[in-house]
Parts: sequence; structure tokens; C-alpha cells
Amino acid sequence: MSDAINAIKLSNAQIAWRAAQDIEDGAYVNLGIGFPEMVAKFQPEGREAIFHTENGVLGFGEAPKEGEEDWDLINAGKKAITLKPGAAFFHHADSFAMVRGGHLDVAILGAYQVAQNGDLANWSTGKGGVPAVGGAMDLVHGAKRVAVVTDHTTKKGDPKLLDACTMPLTGVGCVTRVYTSLAVVDIDGGQFVLREKLPDLSFDDLQAVTGAPLNVQGTVGDLIVPAL
Repeated sequence: MSDAINAIKLSNAQIAWRAAQDIEDGAYVNLGIGFPEMVAKFQPEGREAIFHTENGVLGFGEAPKEGEEDWDLINAGKKAITLKPGAAFFHHADSFAMVRGGHLDVAILGAYQVAQNGDLANWSTGKGGVPAVGGAMDLVHGAKRVAVVTDHTTKKGDPKLLDACTMPLTGVGCVTRVYTSLAVVDIDGGQFVLREKLPDLSFDDLQAVTGAPLNVQGTVGDLIVPAL
């Protein structure tokens, strides 16, 4: 990725903000460990999502202030949480029954790679990897909508949106929308469909850092986010 593109690309917080704008009021939402957890900070005013975590909490709130953590209250990423009125605790098995039973409206995950047919690769057993795919494989096929938040390229500048994934798959044909540091891209009919892009980025420059064709259906909107 060129220095010019690096200079204008969105931060992780800005990507998370954009993803949060598409969460419907009252939606039951699971956020992946790490970067996707930031989405919870940016719920639009007047809307409330009900957040679910695989270790057995529904309806948790913002992170507590430093020094006020109750370490009996954590999410799947082992981060301290607070509880909202009406929050519920349940067994790990019941939590996954919610996922597998199709009771979650949205799952937002990170990614190493996303293919144009919606395949997702977001785990690795390589250096610094994890021993298994974990609950993500349940989430990607249990949630009604699966979105990804990610940088558009790797740290080396290689595309993360590809014709086909080359890493171990988390799920097949599961992703419907990708929020990247450069664009918002839908997966529709086995192809990438560009919905929004940074206004200062040309289509050709965006295509150059994307590993599969970007298709256009109608007007491409400007990807405009606040300075966070």
C-alpha cells in the first residue's frame, strides 16, 4: 500500500464506528475478540444493542473504569465488563445453543482473509496463532448476519480481500459485509460489490490493493467518519 493511501486510511476506531452504524436497534450482537470489541463503544444515539458473549452473559455494558473492575465479570476476551439492567448469566453450553439456534442477529469478527464468495479465514495455527478455530466457526453460521472489520491490506501491503482464501477457513460463504480501512464492501452473488469508499481514493487505486474484482451496482457512496 502506498504512503499516500496509508496517510488517508481509517483507524481501527473509525472502522468500528462505521460498523456500529449498521446495527439495528434491539439487535442481539456478538463481537469477536480484540478489534471487533471496539464496535460496542460507538452505538448510535437512540439505539441499543444487546451484546452477547460466548462465556455466558447477555446484556453487558461498557468497560468499567480502571480500578473498578470486578474480575468475576468478563467477556470471552477476558476483559472486564459491566452489566446493564436485565442482564443474564447462563451456562457456556446454553450460550452456544443461542448461537447455533440462530438467535443472534449480528456477529462482527476480525479477519486475516475474506474471499469474494464470503469465505472467512480469521484464525491460524502458525507463529503466534491459536490452537483451534474456537467459537467463531459457530458464530459465522449461527448469526443471521456476519460482518467483518479489518484493515484493507496486511502489514506487508498484501490484499486481505481475495479471489479465494489461502488460510484455514473459519466458515464457508458466511460473510455479507466487510468494513475496511478504505471501503465498505458487500458480498453479493459470489462477488465483491463496492458500496462506499474514501472520497479521496480513486476506484483504480482501491482496486489495486484488492485481490479480486470490485463490482459496482448503482452509486458508490463516500465513506465519511468522524475524527476519533
